[in-house]
Amino acid sequence: MAFFTTSKSLVHLGCRQRLFFRSFSSEHVRDNDIVIVGGGPAGLALAAALASNPTAKNSLKITLIEGGDLSKIQDWGMPHNAYSNRVSSITDTSQHFLNRIGVWDYVELARTNPIHQMQVWDGISGARITFNASEMPEMARMTENLNLQRALLRKLSCTPSVQVIQNVKVESIKGEAGDHNDWPLVHLSNGATLRARLLVGADGFNSPVRSFARISSYGWSYDTQAVVATLNHAPRGPFQAPNNTAYQRFLPTGPIAFLPLSPCTSSLVWSTKPHLATALKTLSPGDLGQLINAAFRLSEPSLQYIYRQLLEGANSSEIKEEIAFRERSDGISSPSAYASATSMISDDGVPPDDAGALPPLVISIQQGTIASFPLRYNHAESYLGEGAGSRTVLVGDAAHTVHPLAGQGLNLGLGDVDVLSRCIVQALTHGGDIGSYTALMPYARERYFENHKVMSAVDKLHKVYSSAAQPVVWARSVGLEVVNELDSVKAALMMSAGASSRLKNASGWELFSKSVETLAVVAHTSKLVGGMVGVGIQELAKNASQRFFRHH
Repeated sequence: MAFFTTSKSLVHLGCRQRLFFRSFSSEHVRDNDIVIVGGGPAGLALAAALASNPTAKNSLKITLIEGGDLSKIQDWGMPHNAYSNRVSSITDTSQHFLNRIGVWDYVELARTNPIHQMQVWDGISGARITFNASEMPEMARMTENLNLQRALLRKLSCTPSVQVIQNVKVESIKGEAGDHNDWPLVHLSNGATLRARLLVGADGFNSPVRSFARISSYGWSYDTQAVVATLNHAPRGPFQAPNNTAYQRFLPTGPIAFLPLSPCTSSLVWSTKPHLATALKTLSPGDLGQLINAAFRLSEPSLQYIYRQLLEGANSSEIKEEIAFRERSDGISSPSAYASATSMISDDGVPPDDAGALPPLVISIQQGTIASFPLRYNHAESYLGEGAGSRTVLVGDAAHTVHPLAGQGLNLGLGDVDVLSRCIVQALTHGGDIGSYTALMPYARERYFENHKVMSAVDKLHKVYSSAAQPVVWARSVGLEVVNELDSVKAALMMSAGASSRLKNASGWELFSKSVETLAVVAHTSKLVGGMVGVGIQELAKNASQRFFRHH
């Protein structure tokens, strides 16, 4: 992999040392088989996938363009007990793909953490569903995005067939005059121009490639922002399972997730209203830690009262006192795992019975990791350009943007790359034109429906759990508890979502979305089936309904 950048020093690239140049000659247009715009995980993974295939490696001239400084990611490193605040849940299918293209060997496994269990519950009713990795090594694996990007760059450093141009932006993309079927011309900020047989947009939500191809998209901004941070907590005690459980509580303001990174470290993704996100970000790390603990433990009315105090400018001692008061008013005793401000649980003692139902208490927040970003839904109407925008294809966030509550954004992008790379190799093998609409159609046909299915399920989850209306809360709570009680239904969900197979792209959150989709089926089954199974489902629903109304 040759890097072209503003740096002039020799840098070790894993397999060899290469000189970093400011630019290359721009006296003429340079022809490329594939130009990839975007050096994020999707763009780098596509370059690595093609370079790992002997046919593509020996036949294609590939150039990747990135406006940022990839050498910083190449040399990225952190202390063993410190973690970046941008993390992803890598599914088994994504791991298999990364293994197949030779990238997973470059991932620092000591900075990854398996997820063996996932617990999700309703913030209003407390209805809960639990998934366990009983028939597989793990449900997914948490890793920092930078750990994966560094692995991709290290893999590409052994690949001279891929040229990476960094610190250079795309100024414009134009078709050659006179023939709309000609190759796109990519004009760069360093004065160079690249002609592409196939132009790949891996350039994010505001994709210049998508704009050039005149591919419209539809979507909306959610009235929520995600607050992220890296959390420190005590390790699980000798009588508890390791820190391999992902927790997510669905509050009316948005879901809050606690994702395990190491025995003493986890990642926060708290989706909430913009004004609350702004207030949370302005808190001291200590105060934010108290609120995170409370958000997983207190009742929804108590949280709403604390939110009001926070927005009115309550100070640290007032917030702590209010949380302690709310714990007492909610009937939470000090020895309970639901206590935070009044907790009397020792780290090395025998844990209470409900300890496994909640994440460990946050002790501190790693410096500089508190951040936020807006959330949106966006899906391109097509993944392929036509007419004046022909010979273009979209992958990753350039094609689709999804709510992070399911942790599927990165996995969808890797799924795109897997299928697209195989389509390109297939066209090469049969002597076809890799930039033609016919060669790329199988990619669009396979990935568009698959992505739309996952994105729609995630969007429905967000909308269903944003409602505090009692009929909606009752329906989702009763259905969720019924599914949770039926082990055979959960097992079928895991099988249908591919949790025990490498052939499907699934994670615990996708299993959860499938569970919600199954609620209507469960209710319908309970009406239609007159035998023992139907009676059993009706009885479970009755019991769950009674529990719901006892709490309201």
